[in-house]
Amino acid sequence: MAIIFGGRSSEHAISCATAAGVLSAIDRQRFDVVPIGIARDGSWLLLPDDPAPLRIEGTRLPEVVVGEHPAVVIPFGAERGRMLVAPATEAARVLGGVDVVMPLLHGPFGEDGTLQGLLELADLPYVGSGVLASAAGMDKQVMKVQLAGSGIPVGPYTLITRTAWERDRAVCLDAVASLSDVVFVKPARAGSSMGITRVVRSQGVDALVAAIEEARRHDPKVIVESAIDGREIEVAVLQGRGLNPPRTTTPGEIVVGGDHDFYDFEAKYTGTETTQLDVPASVPAEVADAARVMAAEAFEALGCEGLARVDLFYTGTGLVVNEVNTMPGFTPFSMFPSLWQHEGLAYPELITELIELALERPVGLR
Repeated sequence: MAIIFGGRSSEHAISCATAAGVLSAIDRQRFDVVPIGIARDGSWLLLPDDPAPLRIEGTRLPEVVVGEHPAVVIPFGAERGRMLVAPATEAARVLGGVDVVMPLLHGPFGEDGTLQGLLELADLPYVGSGVLASAAGMDKQVMKVQLAGSGIPVGPYTLITRTAWERDRAVCLDAVASLSDVVFVKPARAGSSMGITRVVRSQGVDALVAAIEEARRHDPKVIVESAIDGREIEVAVLQGRGLNPPRTTTPGEIVVGGDHDFYDFEAKYTGTETTQLDVPASVPAEVADAARVMAAEAFEALGCEGLARVDLFYTGTGLVVNEVNTMPGFTPFSMFPSLWQHEGLAYPELITELIELALERPVGLR
């Protein structure tokens, strides 16, 4: 099997850390692993089977670097389960025996359906959601439209496209003014809290404009969401075997301390001493049950496959879906595996389950 990680998005380092966790825990008695790193320029590189350089160490973020690994990998579909490897100084050779791919990329150009489409063209089975669900899950606005269309509650928001912002930013700012006094300005197609800013109305228009420009550095499509007065809880979802419904965990909750106003990049990855994962979340049993039901409904509404993490707000009046992550953080200490660990499915067995789900799924239209 091949594990693909890195990528062109701003979440490159997080993808590498996810790969380090999987490489360290995968069942070596069952799976032979081919690690493939995608550099920031888009080059596909055949990497050593060593998780150590891929881990986050303090504030050091890992990276797939062109030049350190000369072999270039190219998937193709002339014969199922094959990839081309073209070393810099040798003729191309066929890398055979790739039965399944585990794409561990986060963010655009990987998690958003682009890599999934390439694997579909190459007729290679892969872990996780297909092209459409991956694209919808990556795009926060499209995701909200699909969820709302299925009757699943989402919070108030407005969308700022590149064209709208450059044509008449006053109209965009007026739309934001209709939201709550506290808003979160986000790139529509990014994760890992990249480019997100919390803005309070009293900070003034300049602060809002700066937040929008910061989000636009990551994505020209920006979403501005009303802050929800509630606690964010998270449910991990696995596709059911055969025709069985999705499987869900009891919710967990991330408690952020220190100087963090919200669960930003530093709190997630480099400030872990101020961040606590509460598994299970301290919520009433009926709320936990309702969250599991809503998470499964969101999973199916987007057409997800394999896995997802559904983030919800628990308010005084009910539950609201915040996001659906089709490739959630997957290090041994991330919320998704921690939730399944609480359910009795350990990290190595979770990896095996995802690979087996991918192998059971037919390739092509389904």
